[in-house]
Amino acid sequence: MSYNTYTTTSTYTVVDIRKTFEGFEADLRMIARRTEKWTTEYVDMVFHDIIKLAEAKFLRSVDIVLLNSADQPIRAAKYTVNEAGNSITGDRAGGNDWQNLLNTQLSVILSYTSSWHSLTQQQQQNFRQENKFKIGWCASNLDNSFPSLSKQAAQNFASNGYELNKTNYK
Repeated sequence: MSYNTYTTTSTYTVVDIRKTFEGFEADLRMIARRTEKWTTEYVDMVFHDIIKLAEAKFLRSVDIVLLNSADQPIRAAKYTVNEAGNSITGDRAGGNDWQNLLNTQLSVILSYTSSWHSLTQQQQQNFRQENKFKIGWCASNLDNSFPSLSKQAAQNFASNGYELNKTNYK
């Protein structure tokens, strides 16, 4: 009887996290511009907070959602963090054929890691203050599995094993 052992390691840095999130940032800017729902300044504030959470490994996923007047999702893009990926480089941003529809609004939903949830409320508040968060994030009751929308795998943004896997919902 023989035994084989395979070991894989991935070493990524904060720089890899930032590189990976460049694709997300490009998508966020493009969606905001195409829908005409957010200013460039507001996108800057949203991205600032998201990248701080990602760098601290507190971010599990991010959803960009276009909601109708009844707050129901009509379009979404989910970006899921994979810290144990094997991609050295990733895809280019794009595929965001979102439109400026009347009576709609954009929203971002953050899903946090267990590391974030293990912090006390005071520790979470300290993190937000120390990192000069720009947005007053609040809880959402939106079902971000988007059961009423069709799901399609999209880009994989990556750098040295740190991945951000995009899924589109229409």
